[in-house]
Formats: sequence, structure tokens, C-alpha cells
Amino acid sequence: MDQPQALPGTAARLSNAGKEYRTGDTTIVALQPTTVAFHKGEVTLVVGPSGSGKTTLLSLLGCVIYPTMGKVWVGDTCVNELSGTELATLRLQQIGFVFQGFNLLAPLNALENVMQPLILQGVHRKEARKKAFDLIRTFNMEDRAYSLPRNLSGGQQQRIAVARSLITNPKLILCDEPTASLDHQSARQVMDMLSRLSKEDRSVIIVTHDLRLKKYADRTIYVSEGTIRESDPGEDF
Repeated sequence: MDQPQALPGTAARLSNAGKEYRTGDTTIVALQPTTVAFHKGEVTLVVGPSGSGKTTLLSLLGCVIYPTMGKVWVGDTCVNELSGTELATLRLQQIGFVFQGFNLLAPLNALENVMQPLILQGVHRKEARKKAFDLIRTFNMEDRAYSLPRNLSGGQQQRIAVARSLITNPKLILCDEPTASLDHQSARQVMDMLSRLSKEDRSVIIVTHDLRLKKYADRTIYVSEGTIRESDPGEDF
């Protein structure tokens, strides 16, 4: 049953939400109707093979696509009822994204990359610069603040990407294979960082193929053929 308000501590939830794509007479079910909630203070790992529906789930939670059926909520906002412009505003203000490829803007230095979400919100550049630098300092990256992305290691780029995702103080952080391009030490640093962030009243959701990350998770969700399970399906997975 849908509820008009999110339960306390709920960052996002799906209520019988699923996604289908139609091509001619063919219907492809990317995600079966699903009811699941994601809570602040938790790191949730979403695992499954390629094409299982993980990215579709992340796209629904990230307000990148609308569900075909059911409802998606971010906080107490129902995504289904928002226009494209309102979705963009919701993403900017309430959701932080961390990508496998870092997605840093190549012409901008690290500080300018972290500033960008604030600039898009209309924050004055001087204030945005100060907030961004203060945040970069908490990641021990102040000595690389004026470096271009190409002059940063993979781990450094990912730390800047995480900082950028946090600059608007979102309660929902979505990560798509955030450690896939990193060496073991850098991956551990990023996962330690994300784990700490979840304890700051945030929900961190990580889509990954890497089961080694399970030790960082408070909860693991398994996706297979568009179906979400809370328990390990084992050999059938």
C-alpha cells in the first residue's frame, strides 16, 4: 500500500514500481514490479549480473527515468508526479551521483568540478568556492584542488567525484560501480569514505559486480532477470 509520507529514516522507496520498454510488438521487462525501501544510515549493495536490472533500479531511484508502473518516492516526494524540470531540480538538490568513470569535467580543475552543483543552484561563485574547498579539505585533497582531472590518479578523481556528490548535502547517494576502475588501496579508501558518509544520516546505494564490497554493506540486495531479492539466490543467481 502506498503511503503519502516516507517513514522516518527512509531516503527513497519503490512501491510496486517497475520498468518496461516497448519496441514494436515486443515488450522488454527491465525491472519487475518491486516494493523496496532504502534507509538513511545504511550502505546498501545492489549486486547481480549484467542486464539483470541493477542500472534500471538505480535510474529509477536517481529520477533519471519514470516507472512504467507503480510509484517511486525520494524522501516524501512522489517522482511520478513531477515534470522533467522538477525531476532535474530534485536530482540536483536531493541526490548525489558517483560514477565508475568519475564523470569529472575535463577543462575544470578539482575545485571547479566540486563547485558545479552549487553553481547550477545559483549559489554565488565566492560562496560556492569556499564551500567546495572546505569539503575538499575534509577529503585531504586540498593540495590537489587546482589540478585538472587528467593530473589526478584514479583514486583521487573518485574522491573528488564523491566530494562533488556531497556538496549539496544530499540524503541519497547513488553509486554505479564506484570502485571498478580503482586499484585495491584506492577502492578501500573510497569504500571507507562511503561507509562513513552513510553514518551521517545518508543512504548510500552501490551498484556493483564486486562481491568483495559486501563487507562494507549493512544490507545486500540481489537482482536477477529484473527481480529483486533480499536474500542470496545462490546457484540460481
